[in-house]
Amino acid sequence: MRRFSSLVSTASALALLGSVLLGCATYRQDLERAQKHYEENQYEKALALFRVLEPDIDSLSDAEQAKYAYLRGMTDYRLAGLSLAANVPGGVADPKRGYRDNARHWLAVAAAIEKNTPGGLTGDEKKRLEDAMSDLNKDVYGGVESVDDKAEGTKKPEDAAEKKEDPSAAPAAPAPTPAPK
Repeated sequence: MRRFSSLVSTASALALLGSVLLGCATYRQDLERAQKHYEENQYEKALALFRVLEPDIDSLSDAEQAKYAYLRGMTDYRLAGLSLAANVPGGVADPKRGYRDNARHWLAVAAAIEKNTPGGLTGDEKKRLEDAMSDLNKDVYGGVESVDDKAEGTKKPEDAAEKKEDPSAAPAAPAPTPAPK
């Protein structure tokens, strides 16, 4: 009887271990499917999968968590670019604003994970993350000048270009010539 009981508990432990490993594989598969939807510009499908996967993000490795946060943030960023701003009076939420807020959150999470445990994102993904965060930070901090530029009192090259004369403007009239005597 003891032998049977021991066999049953060993089988139960193996079944539990198998289900845990299968669960992790399922989370990875969900992440891969969501990434495929993102890469195929099917952002709504990708976002749906990310939202389902979100409660179980801690089941992913650090690199997979960085990838999840990056893809989730970029999905929201892309959806913000596709959605129209709501100008409806009466307190209707602006979907573009919500997507941009979520994008900024998830991209900041991705940057933090990548900083602490590098290797989850490629060089191209890091560059896209930085570019998107620069754009999204304008929503919070405003303006196009960086804090460093303001502190140093320097201007960006675009500012200097704006001050140049407009080439499409009419040329200045020539100075009048004196009339012959």
